[in-house]
Amino acid sequence: MILTEKETTIIKDLQTQEKACIEKYSRYKEEAKDEELKEIFKNIEEQERKHLETLTKVLNGDTPCCDCNDSKGKEYSPKGNYADVTDSEDKKNDCFLATDCIGTEKLVSGEYNSDVFVFGEPAVRKVLADIQIEEQNHAEMLYKYKKANKMA
Repeated sequence: MILTEKETTIIKDLQTQEKACIEKYSRYKEEAKDEELKEIFKNIEEQERKHLETLTKVLNGDTPCCDCNDSKGKEYSPKGNYADVTDSEDKKNDCFLATDCIGTEKLVSGEYNSDVFVFGEPAVRKVLADIQIEEQNHAEMLYKYKKANKMA
């Protein structure tokens, strides 16, 4: 598979997005106070690394298989570690981190949603659509965390 110049540019732009997400989740897992949120950030960071690897493969002419798994966000059920009435600094900090990451996931998901239509190769479109679904799952998991912890 040979990518057009436009397709190559888009893949490189998406790689930049994924690298920024990896860095953000790496930093935020250290800044989070709640162990549950730290674990979410760790898991999402790992998934973002897989996205970067997938994009690198596409850039190198390989189209990896994908599972189009859209159930991780739906199946995620976090426990609430912050009490209803608490409005502690730790809770405010974790709420900010989760909210910021939801915004990031929305932006990245939107990029994939728009960019997928530029590609002529159906297998590449499928891979990009799969990543887009996973980005939506990340936002859903973070929202469920906020809801369970009375932050939303």
